[in-house]
Amino acid sequence: MTIISIRPFLAVGVSLLAAFLIMLSGKRPNLRESFTVAASIIKMLIVFSMVPAVLEGSVYEYTLFNITDTVGFTLRTDAVGMLFACVSSFLYIPVGIYAIGYMRGHHEKEQTGFFAAFAVCISAAVGIALAGNLLTFFVFFELLTVATYPLVFHARTEEARFSGRKYLIYTLSTGQLLLAGTGVVYYIAGTLDFKAGGFLTMDMAPVWLLQVLFFLLTVAGAVKAGLMPLHGWLPSAMVAPTPVSALLHAVAVVKAGAFCIIRIIGYVYGPSLLADLGAAQVLAWLAVFTIIVSSLIAMKQDNMKRRLAYSTIGQLSYVVLGASMLSPLGMLGAMYHIVAHAVMKITLFMCAGAVIVTTHKENISEMNGIGRRMPITFGCFTIAALGIAGMPFVVGFISKWDILLGALEIGQPLYLAVLVVSALLGLSYLMPVCYIAFFKKDETGEFAEYGEADKRMLLPICLTAALSLILGIMPNFGVHLYDLAEIAANAVTAGFYESALIVTTSFAGGALL
Repeated sequence: MTIISIRPFLAVGVSLLAAFLIMLSGKRPNLRESFTVAASIIKMLIVFSMVPAVLEGSVYEYTLFNITDTVGFTLRTDAVGMLFACVSSFLYIPVGIYAIGYMRGHHEKEQTGFFAAFAVCISAAVGIALAGNLLTFFVFFELLTVATYPLVFHARTEEARFSGRKYLIYTLSTGQLLLAGTGVVYYIAGTLDFKAGGFLTMDMAPVWLLQVLFFLLTVAGAVKAGLMPLHGWLPSAMVAPTPVSALLHAVAVVKAGAFCIIRIIGYVYGPSLLADLGAAQVLAWLAVFTIIVSSLIAMKQDNMKRRLAYSTIGQLSYVVLGASMLSPLGMLGAMYHIVAHAVMKITLFMCAGAVIVTTHKENISEMNGIGRRMPITFGCFTIAALGIAGMPFVVGFISKWDILLGALEIGQPLYLAVLVVSALLGLSYLMPVCYIAFFKKDETGEFAEYGEADKRMLLPICLTAALSLILGIMPNFGVHLYDLAEIAANAVTAGFYESALIVTTSFAGGALL
């Protein structure tokens, strides 16, 4: 059932209004920060209020205006969109509170502009999640790029300006390819509306055009998700304040890139067409390459934020790999990994920021014994690190287990091997941080005067670390995000996988014989 309601636009608009109010209250920091927190809570409540109906099979939909007779500026709450919207809107609360403590503790300048741009980014992320068609998706996708730019070069140093320009070159140029692809889709299909299982068919255009079009549509998402070799902007963007890094990696930008690929695979092309074209397999191998290489690079990074950045590049490729499998469990794992990675990676970045603000240390080699002075911070870091490696009872295990089963589902043991190796590499580049923090001796005694970070930073860290554990034991805790992922995955693969399963089973049986 379709429910005509303006609620999806209210979910997007509340933080846009907050951005305007924040700009007006620049000389009153307490009021400015109150708008940030209030907007995050209201946004979450609006988004969460739509979940029950979506779980029951209904969608909220509203068209603000029509562009053509078949394309409108439309928001729609399908299951996968609600999944991303729930993650973005909820995490806006802890990262917003954390940002207040960080910006004040670090005595950052231009805080008014920072919080205003932050609010616009969250609006764009929710708009991307709830976009009902490719054109609406493109508008919010580009709004996210523009709104993130001032956050990346917030420090106004030469390095920050260079990183900001690099970010724009990567994201705006590929964004125009997305726009071009959107135009071609409209020309050959006459519609841009997302449809579970895809709306493009083989008889709409020559095979070569459909293959080129797939590249045009996915390259923008691949850039934002940091898929190699299109990842260059992401490590450079770590020059931004840590709350921005948390926003980039856990809430908005890289998640929007991964979500873009899920939309194109599942809601524009569909598994059946992609299987015929062979395009998804190419994307899957790029994801495999990225998972392994980024993990190896991460091991060599001494700067904490850069190590976490390369970790993100690899971890988001799990989403791409799972979606490219074109199977129910692979798609389920890909969708739920958006949730899992978000809560774990935001914990890791907030821990890194707490160390930077408290001790002004950014390099791992300088953190000997710091865990004894900041045991809560590094306890939370350890929980999230174990989850990134896929350890049981942390949320990362749930999504990675489904992707692993998806590899078995399609008869691809090599993908399984890659996932196992990646888990070992994850332990190799994150657990040494925990070892250095807790078990290495502080020879100089320089950390003796330090303690835990400001409570406005510590409480959000504890919240997201606890959530990593809770969702690892009860993946449907709260608003049933796992159910949303399962509904979406089944809808995308319905009608395709039954025939694919026959082929896979027959191949496996033949191999055994």
